[in-house]
Amino acid sequence: MDEGDGTGGGRETDDDLNAGRKPGEAKVAWLQKNDVDLPRNGGEIYGPWYVGDTMVTALYRGISGYSVADGKKKWTVDLPADICATPNTVAPDGKIVIAIKNGTTDRSTCSVLQMIDLNTGKAGWKSEVKKAGAFDLISDIGVAISGNTVTAGRTSYSSAYRVSDGKELFGTPSGTCKTFAFAGGPKLIAAANCRTSDSDNPQHELQELDPASGKPKWTYKPPRGWEIKKVYSVSPLVVSLDNKKKKQWSIAAFTDSGKLRSQMSPAKGDTVVANCGSTFAIFGQKLEGCTGIVADGDTFYMATKAEGSGSARTNKVVAFDLDTGKPKWTAPAPSERAVTPVRMDDGKLVLYMEPRYDKPGAMLTLPPSGGSTSVLLQHPEGTNRIENSLFGGQTVRYEDGRSYLLPRRLSGRDDGEMEQATALVFSK
Repeated sequence: MDEGDGTGGGRETDDDLNAGRKPGEAKVAWLQKNDVDLPRNGGEIYGPWYVGDTMVTALYRGISGYSVADGKKKWTVDLPADICATPNTVAPDGKIVIAIKNGTTDRSTCSVLQMIDLNTGKAGWKSEVKKAGAFDLISDIGVAISGNTVTAGRTSYSSAYRVSDGKELFGTPSGTCKTFAFAGGPKLIAAANCRTSDSDNPQHELQELDPASGKPKWTYKPPRGWEIKKVYSVSPLVVSLDNKKKKQWSIAAFTDSGKLRSQMSPAKGDTVVANCGSTFAIFGQKLEGCTGIVADGDTFYMATKAEGSGSARTNKVVAFDLDTGKPKWTAPAPSERAVTPVRMDDGKLVLYMEPRYDKPGAMLTLPPSGGSTSVLLQHPEGTNRIENSLFGGQTVRYEDGRSYLLPRRLSGRDDGEMEQATALVFSK
């Protein structure tokens, strides 16, 4: 009998996973297992995206929607080739545009855009990104969505299309500065590279663009040699830059009008970290998609690198003042545990407390003034083995009272391919 756990009949059911639940522990809402026959080198899980009561993920050559309540699959869109790039956010009406390869051979490039309505699970328009010049390498693109605009950035060129119907809105600007990467969401932020005679000393630009026309609302030029690497937050705008020559790294905050607001200066001895995965591509670059960082109003939250070994690993959360760049406060993780910022919820900072081999993880909160953590959702001991199997390269989300843990990659080995967990979801 199918217990509505999203795994179909005859597999581990919710009842089994919740059988030994202790007082105060969250319940397992559902466990999803892989149902895709993957190639030998495995596949990356893209997403999740949330639209209404549906969680959506993409894997290999398909994108699927699941009920957030019980994990039952609502729909799947099969695609003719591998998914190769996805945006962080969906359009306000629940539509997404993802990139797939233009064929299934080793020489296929990441150049086809496919729109999908995540409300209905129906595929819409499909279009191939046209080469804009002899040096336009469309082998590796990054996609981002802001409003009804989807952008496709690559090494020296960029294109933008309307999400609803695929109409091309704007392309690479004329002049010596070429946009190559974007971050979407409430604003459209672009990084541009300006041609110079000295390639070892680059000149970048940071811009906010009007999503409909592509016209810059403002432009900020960092000092020569500093390259825009990642957009940690679009609103408030927080960006990471690095200088290869000087081997230096910086986090900068900007005002709504594009003026430098502050540069974060951690206390001596504190190494703050963001998890940007392996999203740095060989040519094109994805500006968005880092996790473990949260920005809200006038505060920016990051965790320090976990110190110690084995079960004694621990770290702390640092809250930076976005106006000064200086730490407002630090809060230690619970003893012998490590935490990662996830999001703001109800005015509080939500953290994921990482599992240990002998203890499950949990969702914690911190008040905006700092202090000590409180437990929001205690993950159960009964699923510690599964939680640990996901840990180390997983995506963590907290949405509407549920915590979602998803691996970033699945193995393609035949001996256990279909037993891999693809989503473990807890609720109160």
